Amino acid sequence: MKFFLPLLLLGSLLVYSKKPNIILILTDDQGYGDVGAHGHPYLKTPNINNLRAEGVSFDNFYVSPSCSPTRAALLTGMHEFRNGVTHTIIPRQQLHSDALILPELLKSAGYKTGFIGKWHLGNKPGPDQRGFDWCSTNQAGPLQHFDATFVRNRKRTETTGYREDVFFDEAMTFIKEAESNPFFCYLATYSPHTPLDAPESFIKPFREAGLNDTHATYLAMIENIDFNLGRLMKFLKETERDKNTIIVMINDNGVTEGLDIYNANMRGPKCSAWEGGTRAFSFWRWPNKWKPKVIDNLTAHLDVLPTLCELAEADIPEELEAKLEGYSLIPLLESKKEKIKWNPDRTLYHHVARWPSGFAEKHKYAMAGVRQGNYLMLRSNHCGDTDCLKHMSQCMALHAIEKGRTVHTYSNGTAQFHWGLSPRDRWALYDVKNDPGCRDDLHKEKKDLVSHLSQKYEKWWDSTYPLMIQAGGDLGNPDQGKRASRRDKDWKKKQETRAK
Repeated sequence: MKFFLPLLLLGSLLVYSKKPNIILILTDDQGYGDVGAHGHPYLKTPNINNLRAEGVSFDNFYVSPSCSPTRAALLTGMHEFRNGVTHTIIPRQQLHSDALILPELLKSAGYKTGFIGKWHLGNKPGPDQRGFDWCSTNQAGPLQHFDATFVRNRKRTETTGYREDVFFDEAMTFIKEAESNPFFCYLATYSPHTPLDAPESFIKPFREAGLNDTHATYLAMIENIDFNLGRLMKFLKETERDKNTIIVMINDNGVTEGLDIYNANMRGPKCSAWEGGTRAFSFWRWPNKWKPKVIDNLTAHLDVLPTLCELAEADIPEELEAKLEGYSLIPLLESKKEKIKWNPDRTLYHHVARWPSGFAEKHKYAMAGVRQGNYLMLRSNHCGDTDCLKHMSQCMALHAIEKGRTVHTYSNGTAQFHWGLSPRDRWALYDVKNDPGCRDDLHKEKKDLVSHLSQKYEKWWDSTYPLMIQAGGDLGNPDQGKRASRRDKDWKKKQETRAK
C-alpha cells in the first residue's frame, strides 16, 4: 500500500502535466456585436455565450480590417505588412514564403496539427505545406454552401448537407485521428461571409421576425456556427477531452451584412478605419484552469502565436522572437483579477491598405489608425490622387461618400456615418471606450497625445513600408479588384431574383 499512493500521485501528475489540446476557431466576417451576450437584439447564440461565460473574454481585442491580413498577423505574430499581405486578392493575399507560422512551431513541440476551412493566404504553398499534418478544405470556397466537394489530405470527397456542418464534422474527425497526441486544430469558417446562404430552418425565425432576406440569412449563418460549436463541445465532453482542451474563438474583422441591424454602438464595418472595423471578440476557455473573467487590457490577434506557443511549450527561434509584435496573454489568462497592469503603453497600428496595386506610397495616411489605451487616432479618407481614383478601390468608394453617397457596402442609408470621412489634413482622436461611435473628436483637447501617436506612426510606417514592398505587398494589376466586385454583384442579383 505504501507504494500504491505514490504511484497514484505520479499518475495524476502525468495527466495534469500533459500538454493541452488547442482548438482555434476563426469566423469570417462576423462582427464583435454579432453575439447574443454582446447585446444583439435578435441573435441568441447560447453556445458562444457559454464559451464566453466559462472562460476569459478579451473585450478590448483588435484584429486587422479584413480577412487575409488578419490571418497573416494571427499565424505569424507580426503585422500583416511585414509578410506582404495587404489585400484579399492575388497576389497581395499571398503570405510570404519565408514566414515561420504557428502550426510549424506547435508541430516542433509534438503537436498533431490540423487545418479545416478557409485559408486565404495564397495557394502555393498551401496549408499542407505550412506545418499542417492534416488538411480539409472545400472547393469553390464561399460560393458553394450545400453538397460541396471537399479535399481532405489531397483526396476529393463529395459531401452532403451544409458546408459549415461538414467543417465541424471534419474537425471532429481530425481530433479522433490525432489519438494520443496533443493536437492543434485551426478551424476557419466561411460563414457568415458573402455570398449568403444557410439551411432554411435557421433563416425562417429571422424572416418571421420581420428581417429582410439578407439580414435573416446573415444571422442564420451565425446561429448555425453557434449550433456547430455546441456539437463540438458535446463531442469533447463525450470523448473526455474537454478538460484538457483549450478553445479559442475569434472573429476576423468588423461586421459586414449585419451592420444596419446592430454594431454594439460602434462606427464602421469591415474595411473601415473606424472602431467597428477592427474590434473583435476573443474568447478563451480552459476548464478548471482559467477563472472566467472579462479583460479590458489592449490585446490583439498578434498575441495568439506567443500565447499558444508558451502554453504548448513550443520554442520560438531567437530570430523570430525578436520580430514578434505580440505578447503572451498568459499573465492575463491566469490572473485571479480582472484588472492587472500589463503592457500599459502598448500601441497597435491599423491600415485598411486596399489601395490599387502600385499606389502604396500615396496611401500612407489613407484609412489608417493608431491605437493606445482607450484612444484611437485615425484618418478615414481617400488619398486624393486623381490617378488612384480611376481604379476600383476603397479610395474610389470614399470619394463617392465625400460627394454625398448614403448607400454603400453593408450600409443602406447609413453610409455617411459608417463610412464617413475624417479631415484629410490631420489626425482625428477618439476615446473609443466612452465614445465607440467616434462622434467627439478630441484632437484639440489632447494635442500632446496626438503629437505623440503621430510620431510613433511615422516611425512605424518608415520602418515597415520597405519590408512590405520587399515582401510583395504592392504587386499586381491596379484593376484586379474588379473581378471580386463583379462576383459579389452577380451574387446580389441572384439574391434579388430569388426574393422576387
